[in-house]
Amino acid sequence: MTEFLRPASLAALWGKIMGSIVNWLIGAGLATSMAGPAIAQTPAYFTATPSLHLTRDAAGTLTVEFNTNGGPYTFTPRDHAAFVDVFYAISRDRDNKVVIITGAGGEWITGVDFSGGGNLGDPDYWNKSHDDGVQILENIANIRVPVICSVEGKAWVHSEYCLLANVIIAGQGATFNDVPHFAGGLAPGDGIFVTWSYFAGPGRAQAFLLSPKPVSAEAAHEWGVVAEVTPKGRALARAQELATEYLKAPEVTRRYTRVIFIQPLKEQLVRQVGYGLAAEGGSAAAMMKARNAAKQ
Repeated sequence: MTEFLRPASLAALWGKIMGSIVNWLIGAGLATSMAGPAIAQTPAYFTATPSLHLTRDAAGTLTVEFNTNGGPYTFTPRDHAAFVDVFYAISRDRDNKVVIITGAGGEWITGVDFSGGGNLGDPDYWNKSHDDGVQILENIANIRVPVICSVEGKAWVHSEYCLLANVIIAGQGATFNDVPHFAGGLAPGDGIFVTWSYFAGPGRAQAFLLSPKPVSAEAAHEWGVVAEVTPKGRALARAQELATEYLKAPEVTRRYTRVIFIQPLKEQLVRQVGYGLAAEGGSAAAMMKARNAAKQ
C-alpha cells in the first residue's frame, strides 16, 4: 500500500489512465495521436448522395460537383432532402477552408426531371418541398468560408445556389436561365428572384424571370452577377486559383469575411423565401388543377 501511494507510482498510474483515455478518443475520432496527425478519414457526407461528387485537397478546398452518373446534372425532387443535409454538413465542417461549387460534363445544372417526385398539388408533399427549399438556401448561406461558383454550359435550374457564392466565374458560352418556373407554370418563389434581384436589380430580375431565355456569361457579367468570364473550359481552374489566393489569409479573417459578405443576402432570404415558396406552392396546385381538368 505504501509503495502504491508513492508519487512515482501515482504518476505511473495516472499516465496509464490518461493513455487509455487518449487511445479511446483517437479510436472514436475525437482526437489525434500525439505522435502526429491521424490519417484523414473521408467524412460520411461526402458520399451521402451520388448527385454531389465531393473532393477536398490537402489545403482544405472542397469542390462540390453536381452530376448525374458522372455527367451533366439534371435536378430531381429526390435530391431536395439530400442537399439539405449535405450542405448543412459542409457548413459545419471546419476542415473546409474554401468551397467551390461546380458541375460535371461541361455544364452546371441543365434541367429538371419531375418524374419520381410527389404530387405538386398535394399540400402535404409541398409542405416538405417548402421546408427543404428553404433549408437548402439557408445551409448554403451558412457556409462560413469563401464560396466560389464555377459555371460552364447551362445554369438553367436553381441558379440561386450559385448566386449564394461570393464570386461567380463563368466560362465563355455559359448561360443562365430559369426553366422550371414561370414558363412551366410555377411562380418563381424559391429564392431565384431574391438572389437575382440582389445582384442584378429587381427590374432586370423581373424581366429575366417573366420572359425566361438564356442570359450569356458576358451579359451576367455586365449585370454584376458574374465576377469573371474565362475562356471556355477554364472556369474551374480559375476558381481553384482564387481558392489558393484566399487561403493565404488567416482562417479567422477568411471566415468572418464570408460572414460579413453573405449577411445582407441571408436577411433577404429569411424574410422572403418562406413566403415565396408558399406562393409557389399555390401556383403548383393551380397548375395541377388545370392539367387534371384538361385530361377530363
